[in-house]
Amino acid sequence: MSNQPYLLTDGQIHDFIVNGFITIKTDLPVGFNEEVYNQITRIFEREGNPGNNLLPRIPELKQIFNDPKVVGALTGLLGSSYYMQPHRHCHYNPPNSKGQNMHQDGGKRWSHKSRRLLVFYYPQDTPEELGPTGIVPGSHYYNTSLGANVNPELPLCGQAGEVTFANYDLWHRAMPNHTSRMRYMMKFLYLRMSETEKATWLHKESDWKRISAKSNSQFYNLDHEQMYQSIWKWHLGEYDQNAERMYCRNSVESLIADFEIETETDCLTNAYALSRFGAPVSPDLANLLANESGYGQRYAFYGLTTLGEPAVPQLIDYVNHTNESVRSSAIETLGDIGPPALESVISIRQRFQDPSAQVRSKVAESLGTIVTKSSHELTETIRGLTRALSDENDRVRQNAALALCRIAPHCDQPIMALQRALVDSNRYVRGDAVHALRRINTPSAKEALIDHLVTARWCSLTSSESTH
Repeated sequence: MSNQPYLLTDGQIHDFIVNGFITIKTDLPVGFNEEVYNQITRIFEREGNPGNNLLPRIPELKQIFNDPKVVGALTGLLGSSYYMQPHRHCHYNPPNSKGQNMHQDGGKRWSHKSRRLLVFYYPQDTPEELGPTGIVPGSHYYNTSLGANVNPELPLCGQAGEVTFANYDLWHRAMPNHTSRMRYMMKFLYLRMSETEKATWLHKESDWKRISAKSNSQFYNLDHEQMYQSIWKWHLGEYDQNAERMYCRNSVESLIADFEIETETDCLTNAYALSRFGAPVSPDLANLLANESGYGQRYAFYGLTTLGEPAVPQLIDYVNHTNESVRSSAIETLGDIGPPALESVISIRQRFQDPSAQVRSKVAESLGTIVTKSSHELTETIRGLTRALSDENDRVRQNAALALCRIAPHCDQPIMALQRALVDSNRYVRGDAVHALRRINTPSAKEALIDHLVTARWCSLTSSESTH
């Protein structure tokens, strides 16, 4: 295995933005993948699916994520401080299976920004007859079932040791297995831990159109060019997108009216086009976001997040709206805008006392993307997130732990609350609390973490056949 750093190219980032995935071939020897395949086969035969214990049951898997090409891909897509989340799973496709229906994992979120990844590893050669994962390129931008058919299905066929990095919202399924052999695919979830500041790949060309001209992507949709370019600039850390304001030939009124009658493809195009009208369009978009019938809300979200900082004052007005769905949408939109929405933090923090768990969970999540380690709002925000670790709702506690992972390095303030979270009733709150302590990285945090790990150690060799 090479120890040289490996970085993605502009072209690979381009293809990820357009298609929603890229595939990398690791440098691990053939014998490594065969051994992993044999190990997981034995585990399934004796114990069933190891679920979240996949890594401790097969610790050799860590070599995959230490592979320079995998490290380079994760760094390019998520930044250098990426985080493997506690949930991981081995998806097996049994012989002669009929496969699955197309789906998105965990329900579709609105954001188009690349903060979460699905990572697929295949320990065996996977031709189409073995039932690979089928994906729909470009479908990660879609909320509705149209996404399942927006492009032809593409089977992720390949050699043992290939790793695919997919946008979390990409439509996918297990394809039918027409053989007598089991197909395994090991899935891991990764999360971005800091908002974009600069390119974290081998970046040479900033002009999106020049990069696109060199691309051979058959799934490129010209109607979505502004959407692609917006995501590209976000990856570069450019929050002031400076859209060409007079580009759009349609009026604001006609673009918004079309949300009721056009396809999702056209609505996405219109949503990004609305941002080209600049700050004057923010009241219209904010009113659409606040439409309690739900009509056009997600398209207003895309227009507002692309508009960025000029939309923030209008959104702050909706943080205290009487309708909880509107409050939640406004806070989520501010969170997706990220650091340029800093002036909204005080208003958002006040909603930690909101009667709606949905709103409180969006508060915790959004504070983790808006507040930076150098922000003057950092101390009060950490205090609020620390209290949120005691919230009655699992999602609020998990989002609070993840936000602390992002913004609390070298800060001892939340350590006691994180220690209590290490024995939380929710397994993912526990796992995220471990990572938060690791990221804080002070002597007190290390002591709390080591003390917990010593007592919580799980022996991956213990089984009914070998109890001691």
